[in-house]
Amino acid sequence: MPKILIVDDQYGIRVLLKEILHKDGYEVFQAANGMQALELAEKEKPDLVLLDMKIPGMDGIEILRRLKEKDQSIRVVMMTAYGELSMIQDAKSLGALTHIAKPFDIEELRESIKEYLPSS
Repeated sequence: MPKILIVDDQYGIRVLLKEILHKDGYEVFQAANGMQALELAEKEKPDLVLLDMKIPGMDGIEILRRLKEKDQSIRVVMMTAYGELSMIQDAKSLGALTHIAKPFDIEELRESIKEYLPSS
């Protein structure tokens, strides 16, 4: 069962995504902040990380940078409610696969996940 790590400071978004992705057959982990995200990524070795850009404390760019320092092959899709092109460009230059705009379309999210999960 593929593992997905959801990193978002908004509880409602984490719960919604967990419910949807669990029904789709994924093992889902949740982190509300950068430290939790880094610990879970190291412990669980997720196949894909859905990472919010705007997280208090350690933002998504810093979390992405640290994830990539530990594991260059980790697959990360950024989520953002903000159309900040410079942050999106920074994320892509650090190795993010793509970004999904919030509020997201659930089907679009599912397609992105299928597209970016490594084939088993």
